[in-house]
Amino acid sequence: MEDYGILYLVATPIGNLEDMTYRAVRILNEVDLIAAEDTRNSIKLLNHFEIHTKMTSYHEYNKIEKAIKLIEILKSGKNIALITDAGMPGISDPGEDLVRMCHENNVDVTVVPGASASVSALALSGLPSRRFVFEGFLPTEKKEVEIVLNRLKDETRTIILYEAPHRLKKTLNRLFQSLGDRKVSICKEITKKYENVMVTYLSEALGFYEDNTPKGEYVLVISGRDEKEIEDESREVFLTMSIDEHMDMYLNKGMDKKAAMKQVAKDRGVGKREIYQELIKSDDSR
Repeated sequence: MEDYGILYLVATPIGNLEDMTYRAVRILNEVDLIAAEDTRNSIKLLNHFEIHTKMTSYHEYNKIEKAIKLIEILKSGKNIALITDAGMPGISDPGEDLVRMCHENNVDVTVVPGASASVSALALSGLPSRRFVFEGFLPTEKKEVEIVLNRLKDETRTIILYEAPHRLKKTLNRLFQSLGDRKVSICKEITKKYENVMVTYLSEALGFYEDNTPKGEYVLVISGRDEKEIEDESREVFLTMSIDEHMDMYLNKGMDKKAAMKQVAKDRGVGKREIYQELIKSDDSR
């Protein structure tokens, strides 16, 4: 195991070549092999920085069988750098499978950090950034999209999505129908010549793209649902129950009586003493 090589996850620019780091250039020059998502695209980057390291393709359609071959190369003591078309390999791309298989085979993996479209868009959005969820591209199958959007309906964290120009309008419409009229930051062509950030609402974005054809690559940063709004909706449901029904709901889940009373009080926005007194009245009336 000591003689194994190292897999380097090397971030590449998402648009502006000046975002390439000194370390990334050095590592790409020093490794024995570069595994690239699209060698035709990556050769432009390598030529720009005069990197002449041998390349091989590693993409969605060969990710498992090629990973097996790459791990054998790593086990022979050679070092490999993994790069994607833009940004950090392993994030919303097949690199995650290679990394997992390296860990399973006790092959060391390290990272050469750099540009990332998702984090850059979040920083540009002005939306809450302490807690966020990254969904990448939505699935292409209608049923799968519905499952994802249904899961996101009550998501309180800021949501980050990637989208291609030809699908942008459909995706905005789906988001509006499923999530309601949320605040959204639409980041286009980050770090490139025509970079643009539009902070608006989903309804207004739909109107804008009816008159303006989407061009470029997009990152959507969408506000999460208000936690108080969810609590208020839940409280309305709970208030349709009697205290006894509400207690039984938690007792049937295995809670003891004390814990159930505490949760019922919290659900209804009252003190535990009030719930206790209501339960005594209920027992007395039986």
